[in-house]
Parts: sequence; structure tokens; C-alpha cells
Amino acid sequence: MIGGSAAGLFSASLLARAGKPVRVFERTERLEPPLRTLIVTHRMRGLLGPVADQSVVNEIRRFELFTDGRSATVALARPDLIIERSKLIRGLADEARQHGASIELGRRFVSLEPAGQALDLTLQRMDGSGQERIPTDAVIGADGAQSSVAQAAGWPPQPTAPLVQAIVKLPQGMAPDTVRVWFIPDDTPYFYWLIPESADRAALGLIGVGGQETRRCLERFMEKRNFTPLAFQGGRTPVYNGWVPVQRKLGNGNVYLVGDAAGQVKVSTVGGIVSGFRGALGVSEAILHGGRSRELRALRRELDLHLLIRRSIHRFKQSDYSRLVDWMNDGIRDSLSRVTRDEAARVLWHICRNQPRLLLVGLRGLLTRNALLARENDSLDQG
Repeated sequence: MIGGSAAGLFSASLLARAGKPVRVFERTERLEPPLRTLIVTHRMRGLLGPVADQSVVNEIRRFELFTDGRSATVALARPDLIIERSKLIRGLADEARQHGASIELGRRFVSLEPAGQALDLTLQRMDGSGQERIPTDAVIGADGAQSSVAQAAGWPPQPTAPLVQAIVKLPQGMAPDTVRVWFIPDDTPYFYWLIPESADRAALGLIGVGGQETRRCLERFMEKRNFTPLAFQGGRTPVYNGWVPVQRKLGNGNVYLVGDAAGQVKVSTVGGIVSGFRGALGVSEAILHGGRSRELRALRRELDLHLLIRRSIHRFKQSDYSRLVDWMNDGIRDSLSRVTRDEAARVLWHICRNQPRLLLVGLRGLLTRNALLARENDSLDQG
């Protein structure tokens, strides 16, 4: 396993408890990942079990949506979880060790090459003591969106988008169990979020298109609403634009990808924690059952549906979001309270049933996108 990511460590734990010898190599010399406040659905608890609760710092029971002076509120039947990623990774590492996995720090991936009946994995020791070469039948790349393992095994690079958020004081009078979301398409095709991590602090952020402009948008947003940043967090997240096959043959060995390395992110909301754990479960199933995995097939269908949703709303204007908020009737609110964003098929079904006009707006967005792409392709052909 290359990379001590959350999805990688979960894979290591699953394989180790099934009796496979597992070695995890992480380039940092201490397992202390940067702080990052994240929001996930309660489904994480079902996937991870008790280790999930070690990282939970808050629970969310309500969403408030804002656009162009309009607002809507959605109460959740089961709370979302606010987690601290560094705590989650340390908990997963402890669990993987308990099941027999070895976690070796200060090892940087260098290369991966076919070697007889196996693979040769070359690592650089970060203490300056040289390289080591390790023979193995299989390697799992869990080293992030710009995976070196994926590049070495021949996967094409995947698109990414910048994520920037600031830790701020929770606004006076705002309940710590409530998330606020703003749709401002002139700034981002995604959204701004304000996620309380405690009774007095919250993470305010957005996904953008360009890194520097995304930071400037966040700073303008904070200045307009009188937020003062206490700290900044950021990184790049994969932008799913189609299923990435998670396994490749390299000589007589096998190479797999999990989590961000495989682009396993719900592109509708650009969330990858739960989907990354599902990818880890699927890859573990494939390794243990001769390449077969029901979980991977289900995950692919789920991510493709999120891609359809993203394509339908990616070019929404402010007026489209206003209609979306205006048309959120009691039936939609009730459905969204019970159906999580990890269940795209059920979300679409409930929208169609309760408010068909929203489906028509989404279809129009999808057709507009396709028309724009066609014009862009025609321009390239003429050029």
C-alpha cells in the first residue's frame, strides 16, 4: 500500500483482517496529516464501525440554503457528522496495526516495474539512508489525486479542483448543529459552505476552478460578511468525469487504486470520504475474490449518477438556483431529510416525484452544457 490516506488505511485493515500480509508505506516520518474539517453522512459509521466515532467533533441536524435573497431549510432525520481528518487517519492506522498490517513511515515511492512473476517496488528512505527494493504481487495506490503509483502504472492524470477553507468564529446566534450553504455561480459552479466544528468555530470554504481566484473569492466573501480567518486549510480534490478502472496488470503483477487516487469522489458535492471508503471495500473484495466486487459495480453507478447531476447544474445561473430554492416544497424537504447525498438514485427519484419542474430545470442545464460543448468542438475543428 502506497500512501497513508484514509481510504488506503481502511483497505489495509480490511485485507489484514482477512489474513493477507499488508505493508503500508507513507512518505512522512510521522503520521500527523494536516488538519482538515470535513462533513460526511452517517453512512461512514456503518462502513467503519467504532473507529469512526474517534474522529467525530460535531453532529449536524439542519441545512440552510441561501441564494439571491432566498432561503430554504432542510432538517435531517439522522445527523451528518463533522470529522477531523487527522483524527480519522490516526484511528484507521491504529486499527490496521491491530489487525496485523505494518505501517512504515519515511518511505517515498520511487518506481514500480515488472520483475519475473511479481513486481519490484522501489522506495526512497527519507532519512537519507538510501533506497530499498521490495518484491510484491500487488500494489495499491492510495497516494492522492496526483498519484505517483497511477502515473507509474500508466493511468492518465485526472482533473482536480482547488479546495480552500478558513477556520472562523461561528456567527453569533447560529446554532452549532446547522450548516449554511450559499449558491453564488459568479464565484464558483459549486457552492460556499459554513460547517460548525464546535460551539464557537466553523470551517468556511468553497471549491473553485483556479487556485488563486478561489482564494480571492473566499477572501471577498469573508470581507463582505465580516468573517475573520483564524487559519486556512486547502488542497486539491479530484473532479470525477467518468469511471477510473481500479485495477491494471503490470507484467505479472497487479496494481490497484483507491480513494482520491481513483477519483472516487461524488462530483455533485465534491465529497470523497464515504465514496473512498466504498472504493477501498470494493478493491479489497476484488483482491480477495479473484477480481469480482459487487461494491465496485454499485459505486460506479452511484458516481455516474452524481456526474449526471453535476453536469445538469454546473452552468446554473443565479435565477436557476432561485427557482430551485423556491420550488423546495414539503415533499422535497421530507425526502432530503431522510435520503442522504450518498444515494443519488433515490434523491433523483424523490425529486421527480415531488417536484417535476426541478427535473426540467436540470434537463435544461444538461442540454445547455451539451450545446456549449458542441460549439466548442466545432470551433476547434474549424481552427
